[in-house]
Amino acid sequence: MLSPNRASILVHPECTREVLGLCDFAGSTSYIINTLDQAASGTQWAIGTESNLVKRLIALHPDKKIISLNENMCPCLAMNRIDLPHLLWSLESIQTGKIINPIKVEKEAAENAFLALERMLERA
Repeated sequence: MLSPNRASILVHPECTREVLGLCDFAGSTSYIINTLDQAASGTQWAIGTESNLVKRLIALHPDKKIISLNENMCPCLAMNRIDLPHLLWSLESIQTGKIINPIKVEKEAAENAFLALERMLERA
């Protein structure tokens, strides 16, 4: 259980090995979101992940004390491009036959990636 005088440290698995060894919890973006959704009111959390996600979690959970482990971290530029205008641009490009930034990988890697995507979509 959580101590009322101590924040639990929850990080994304892309953090350094050192951080992963020191944190209380590590998991995917959905793991971070679900953990905070299920956390008791009044609990304290120090989150190590993309800054915009931390800001959203703070807004969603005013009953919990949530801080970013790195408040000076720049937002993830790739994540910031995942918005409706960029999605529309990508889909329109595909529709016209113009593939933007094609990714080429070995067949085995592609098969494993496809399986991972299928599993994620099954849970969505």
